[in-house]
Amino acid sequence: MMDLDLLTILLPAFAAGVLVLSTHVVLGKQVLKRGIIFIDLAIAQIAAMGAIVVHMAPELAEIAFVNIWMPALFALAGAGIIAWLANHVAEELEAMIGCFYVLSAVAAMLLLSNDPHGSELLKQLMSGQILWVSWQQLLFPAIAYSAILALIFYRPRILNGGYFYLLFALVITLSVELVGVYLVFSTLILPALAINKLTSKHSLMYAYGVGLFGYLFGLYLSASFDLPSGAAIVATLALSAALFRLLNKYFIKA
Repeated sequence: MMDLDLLTILLPAFAAGVLVLSTHVVLGKQVLKRGIIFIDLAIAQIAAMGAIVVHMAPELAEIAFVNIWMPALFALAGAGIIAWLANHVAEELEAMIGCFYVLSAVAAMLLLSNDPHGSELLKQLMSGQILWVSWQQLLFPAIAYSAILALIFYRPRILNGGYFYLLFALVITLSVELVGVYLVFSTLILPALAINKLTSKHSLMYAYGVGLFGYLFGLYLSASFDLPSGAAIVATLALSAALFRLLNKYFIKA
């Protein structure tokens, strides 16, 4: 049985996972529909570039909420470029997005190459530090995600136009800050892949179930065996999605 101290760490971490899932399941389904699988990696990496700029300019740390709005500016700029590419080179869009991601990742490595703490910052941005998330950190993302979900609920067609890229950039920026690039990608794509062949009207609920199981099991393994939490959750999300696809094939009737 877990002790109280461990639960005080795991509960905010699980709450962060629930918040990220709340928007990523919906957006992930749209990403698969559009066939732009790598957009989340690209936007997340570009948002991470904003965090690196803040790290390299300590004077910016005095500005309120700079750790949110600077990555958001980078993410919005990246989303704007991708939206432009979608209108002008649609047949090559996925390749362009992949190149965008690689260039962003290389730029981050070059910027931090002479920083003694650079490798640690890159690791934090990629893998995240979900176990160290506090309840206070979840307040603003909870408000922002609620507003975005309400907008999608009342105007679902907003996901079909160019505003999708704007919403996507804002969501990814907040998510990278909470859970890191790898978990952002996994939370967006794996639950969506799990239900991709499902035609049931309850498919989104199944996707949320896949994600919740992945986060719960991953956090449990991380706490029980002292494993890196981000990596453990990515692995259990993949396992959860694979098991659901198997169950869907043989047992679940669409």
